[in-house]
Amino acid sequence: MAESGQVPWVPGVLTAGQVAETAAAIASMQEPSGAVPWTTGEHVDVWNHVEAAMAMLVGGEVEAAERAYAWVPTMQRPDGSWPMKIVDGAVEDDRAEANMSAYFAVGLWHHWLVRRDLRFVHDHWPSVRAGLDWVVSQQLPFGGITWTPTEQGALLAGSSSIYQSLRAGVALAELLADPQPEWELAGGRLGHALREHRDLFLDKSTYSMDWYYPVLGGAVRGAAGHERLAARWDDFVRPGLGILCVDTNPWVTGAETCELAMALDALGDHRRARTLLGDMQHLRGECGRYWTGWVYAGENPDVYWPVEHTTYTAAAVLLAVDALGETYGHGTPGSGIMRGTSLAPHFGELALECGCPSGVGSADGLPGVPGRPA
Repeated sequence: MAESGQVPWVPGVLTAGQVAETAAAIASMQEPSGAVPWTTGEHVDVWNHVEAAMAMLVGGEVEAAERAYAWVPTMQRPDGSWPMKIVDGAVEDDRAEANMSAYFAVGLWHHWLVRRDLRFVHDHWPSVRAGLDWVVSQQLPFGGITWTPTEQGALLAGSSSIYQSLRAGVALAELLADPQPEWELAGGRLGHALREHRDLFLDKSTYSMDWYYPVLGGAVRGAAGHERLAARWDDFVRPGLGILCVDTNPWVTGAETCELAMALDALGDHRRARTLLGDMQHLRGECGRYWTGWVYAGENPDVYWPVEHTTYTAAAVLLAVDALGETYGHGTPGSGIMRGTSLAPHFGELALECGCPSGVGSADGLPGVPGRPA
């Protein structure tokens, strides 16, 4: 049941009532343990689970969100990592994925922004700290974070998300007076890699996530962010429908569209962000649920695919509404989580291991980075 109080809304896109309906739809798919699967009967991964908890929180489903957060430490392993896939409480894929293991920090910081519950932060801080300690231990010499300990190389999108998680972790550490200088050093090396060494990450350039995530995660902003999004805009954006998941298939997906909208919002391009958020509403189904994507051409056009409503798509919608609500309608106190305005400052580029001198490079629009204009 949603708690009373105003939830985010964007006029002409979603009303507060529709936002609350979608939050309730996510909660209706939550398992008794508190876990939130991709869709009913599917697997759970910690990243998408935390995203769903954030969305339920801004949509007024506070109890469901906090049950979701209570579940997260129960699946954490002694080294601080989480397994990649969990089905009905059992581990299906035991690989440890760094991006997933970092994201609890973003969720906990978001909960603090919305609820200001210091006891809740204290209760979950040990789990966040152990997770980020493990994540920074996976950093490669050039600054990227390895995908998993058993796969070679770093993912650009995943490492970009980790950059946001480290900033959230440092913000939590400052709140609790528990400094984590290792995270700050790792964050500086990671940010440098995301700005200067993108060629050293695994090539996943057919995926739209690799295109916009360096902006969404916060490492690339300002003029460099605008230039990056402009470079492949026509490759991925389908006006009136949303954006492609991969540039080879005529398939627009809701979660990616909303994430691009949040990246645009972070750059101050609110108009195009709002347009994209409105464009993807053709994926809204009954009871506020969202289809994953729409195939608009090819051998079998004009079909929803997969034929399922996904919690992660609904979650991305609500977080995008919250972000844009601050400009157009109403946002919660957590609305800046993707813009990064509420996170710890960007990290200085110190102790680089890639061969570049510390404090040099290009990070247009990032204040407070040594060697760069504020």
